Amino acid sequence: MANLAENAIKTTDTPRFRRGFRFQWEPAQNGHVLLYPEGMVKLNESAGAVLSEIDGQRCVQDIVAALKATFPQAGALEDDVIEFLEHARQQHWIDLT
Repeated sequence: MANLAENAIKTTDTPRFRRGFRFQWEPAQNGHVLLYPEGMVKLNESAGAVLSEIDGQRCVQDIVAALKATFPQAGALEDDVIEFLEHARQQHWIDLT
């Protein structure tokens, strides 16, 4: 069995959407959604904020910094962002490089 820490998301990892997934604002849903061939996921505000920072170029650390700048009142965000990105990876929405 592989050590879970070996597979943990690191702040130096760069997330990108998996092929076939598209993140966008959907006026009909009045929120951000993640579209994929089999359907759609309506995202809450926090999930939309995190996924809106994914561009395939910036690492997790840079994404956290951008979110802190946008939401300075939120306090420490790193653990929450990493936890959400792990959920997104388990759902096969994102890959890491």
